[in-house]
Amino acid sequence: MTTLLHSARKLDAHGQVDDFWVLFDGGTIAATGHGHERPDAAASVDAGGHWLVPGFLDLHGHGGGGHSYDDGVDDLAAAVATHRAHGTTRSVISLVAGPVEALSAQLAYIADAASRDPLILGAHLEGPFLAPENRGAHSPEHLIEPSPAAVDALLEASRGHLRQITLAPELPGAFDAIDVLVEAGVAVGVGHTMADVDLARRAFDAGARILTHAFNAMPGIHHRAPGPIVAAFEDERVTLELILDGKHVHPSVAHLAFTAAPGRVALVTDAMAAAGSADGDYTLGDLTVAVRDGLAMLRGTNTIAGSTLTQDRALRIAMRDAHIAPAAAVEALTLTPARALGLDHRHGLLAPGFVADAVLLDHEWHVTQVWADGTRL
Repeated sequence: MTTLLHSARKLDAHGQVDDFWVLFDGGTIAATGHGHERPDAAASVDAGGHWLVPGFLDLHGHGGGGHSYDDGVDDLAAAVATHRAHGTTRSVISLVAGPVEALSAQLAYIADAASRDPLILGAHLEGPFLAPENRGAHSPEHLIEPSPAAVDALLEASRGHLRQITLAPELPGAFDAIDVLVEAGVAVGVGHTMADVDLARRAFDAGARILTHAFNAMPGIHHRAPGPIVAAFEDERVTLELILDGKHVHPSVAHLAFTAAPGRVALVTDAMAAAGSADGDYTLGDLTVAVRDGLAMLRGTNTIAGSTLTQDRALRIAMRDAHIAPAAAVEALTLTPARALGLDHRHGLLAPGFVADAVLLDHEWHVTQVWADGTRL
């Protein structure tokens, strides 16, 4: 099945092209170009001059549409569908801290889902190897040190589908765990940590390549104690996750991150079940989250518990409030997260040989149509 999308304004990390066309052949982009000379295809879509960008890739999310990823296969499918409608064609499925046995069972059904659905890229363990002092919305009783037995059990349960893990490098055994995880092909993120700048540098030198939701659940930037954020800014190997919902990080601080680490900021949702749904009470792991006016907080506390963000809204906030150039904002949703997972040879650009994932947005940057693997969703 071939599909031709034409008369679009293409925007990706390589820039803007007007009167753009792209030819999908199955799940792959077969050809691109611009102008009125276009190839034939079984189906043709007139973009009407609207924006065409690559499909979004979310490195970090916990649910959506009223469903949590850690509640089982049916909830996982429903939550992913919510985000796909907002342009997220590829998702990494994040899990909050829990007992190793429970996480192993969750990793097993995520592995099953990823085996059936190529749009599910695998799992992200945000815990249990987190610092209690910066645990955020993770149950303290489930936080443990990264012992060899725990690391091996989780890797085995994932059956090769563990894409990413967040850990605090100050924990005993953390650097041995980083060695094992990197060797297994897992992207290691530094996060939920009290690490100073030197320890963060050591973790990045050891193979950690992501800063999990930069600025949140870690020491901030102090003029005498720069912390892990500055360590990530100065290391060209490191991708910084950023939750750009206007609540987790001020837009001016987001602008600083894009300036300090050009091409290395990945806009993530960290979305919980209320994303794409209504205010109310939800669960995150075994904790209760109250969502009011779109802000998710652990009930009875002032601790933010994930977000209600979708990636198309993050795109609009990046351009409107953080004053990020459109191409850089799109890159942060597409090529940059793909690069963090080593997938940038096939994901993140509208170019021949890349996956046939694309999002059509109107002139106000709202999603109108989504394609994944060459199929309209």
